[in-house]
Amino acid sequence: MATGTNIRTYFEGQWHEGDVPIMRAADHGAWVGSTVFDGARYAHGVAPDLMAHCERVNRSARALMLEPTHSAQEIHDITWQGIALYDADTPLYIRPMYWGLDGDATAVVPKSDTVGFCICLEQIPLAPPDRTARLTTTQFRRPVLADNVTNAKAGCLYPNNARMLAEARAKGYDNALVADAMGNVAETATANIFMVKDGIVRTPVPNGTFLSGITRARHIVNLRAAGHDVREEVLSFDDFRAADEVFMSGNMSKVTPVVEFDGTHYQVGPVARAARDLYWAWAKGG
Repeated sequence: MATGTNIRTYFEGQWHEGDVPIMRAADHGAWVGSTVFDGARYAHGVAPDLMAHCERVNRSARALMLEPTHSAQEIHDITWQGIALYDADTPLYIRPMYWGLDGDATAVVPKSDTVGFCICLEQIPLAPPDRTARLTTTQFRRPVLADNVTNAKAGCLYPNNARMLAEARAKGYDNALVADAMGNVAETATANIFMVKDGIVRTPVPNGTFLSGITRARHIVNLRAAGHDVREEVLSFDDFRAADEVFMSGNMSKVTPVVEFDGTHYQVGPVARAARDLYWAWAKGG
């Protein structure tokens, strides 16, 4: 699925022009869903936290019983070779991926030593700084580790996210604020979430039901260094209804202010603006 344009693909030891075929019909990943990926960004001449994304895709592979074929450093270096094929001002989405090739005698358990690998680079512009989102609730929840591989960025998790998004859009909203198994707020269908109340920045505590994002962690570090009180807590939907401001955090857009949650309206607040400014100042070494 091509989300962007101007695609280049690293596969079988070299960079290729375009969205090249990488998977066969009988590959374990195509048949039984043993696929993992990660997503990083290149923009403004920098690729923030690229190494952290390379490390995480290897952890995700192991969570699905796949042994990575490349070290994080190798993935990092190959990615920069691909970035160099573009004009320096081209905004890119960086997606390293693993998938199982073969299964055991049952065809269900992947063989850990036969693993596919590629890196896909797509030209995708950064979201405009004035982009906002409207949220609603959804009947679907985040799974727990006992039910699914919530400790990985795995393709098999995304049909559930798609159900959340489809339901939200059918209700006329952009995204959904999603509960964990206990009914507390976990994240949105596509991103981590922050709220601000009386000057205190709060975000759901990682509890194994959602992937605690790399960009989320970077915002926490940056905001604390700038003097903000940032707390990871158990948060309810009523907490979000009472918030002074709410914003989403994700690698694709970095910061997206929320202007409505099911009829509760918010202004684009100073913390969301600060989080974005601090992020790019850090990324550019300022």
